Amino acid sequence: MIVQASSAPTGSLLSHTIGQSDQRALARAAGVLIAVALTAAAAQFSSPLPFTVVPFTLTPLAVMLTGAALGSRLGFLAQALYLAAGAAGLAVFAPSLVLPPGAWRLVGPSGGYLLAYPVAAFITGWLAERGWDRRYLTSLASMLIGLAVIFAGGVSWLSFMPGQTLGTALAQGFVPYIAMDLIKAAIAAKVLPMAWVLLGREK
Repeated sequence: MIVQASSAPTGSLLSHTIGQSDQRALARAAGVLIAVALTAAAAQFSSPLPFTVVPFTLTPLAVMLTGAALGSRLGFLAQALYLAAGAAGLAVFAPSLVLPPGAWRLVGPSGGYLLAYPVAAFITGWLAERGWDRRYLTSLASMLIGLAVIFAGGVSWLSFMPGQTLGTALAQGFVPYIAMDLIKAAIAAKVLPMAWVLLGREK
């Protein structure tokens, strides 16, 4: 009788713990998928510029925001899945008449920016995990660091394209975008609490 009485609560507690674990796993998976969808949606808000093949997009905003909201590992995973979806031919990359489609986009002129997304999301998330997301100024600083990673990958990659030098890559892939991307970083830091709710992250 004593064994039966004590084992029932234990079994109930174990079942409850497993149920909570499953719920957390589902919440994390849902958060990653939402982050992929947000990044893909942000890429559709793009505008070509006449003096460069790199389009203006809202994608860096989504990368920084979801990385900080999900954390380092899930942020990295979300952006890696985004790139995999684009490489597989899904219409998740920014629409363009001059940039190659599918997997070829990753080795084209804008490939450096795209390949930097998982790294930027990881770093932004890593900083958030260490408390940088608790105040606006430190949150903004983490977004700017993530943005710097994206620009470093994009400009360095662009500089190796035929007919490009580091100077022309900076002129075509950095200077026209930096002002608006600084605004994106400020917006990302401001709306980060909303992203916690959307992506299901507990604070």
